[in-house]
Amino acid sequence: MEDVIMGKIKVVRCSDAGLDCSFVAHSESEEDLLNQVGKHAKEVHGMEINDELVAKVRSLIHEEEQVS
Repeated sequence: MEDVIMGKIKVVRCSDAGLDCSFVAHSESEEDLLNQVGKHAKEVHGMEINDELVAKVRSLIHEEEQVS
């Protein structure tokens, strides 16, 4: 069965920030993506969610082809 390209989806990986972590967040909306990353950063990495962290995450967001 062939993969079907469904469009673009926003993606952030912890490894994009230089962390040794396999976490990947995917979402069609930036707000949802930021919520996923914020929850993970706080619960797993013990990070404080502040404007600097949000700006860093925003700078790491990129789009990838969504396949099914």
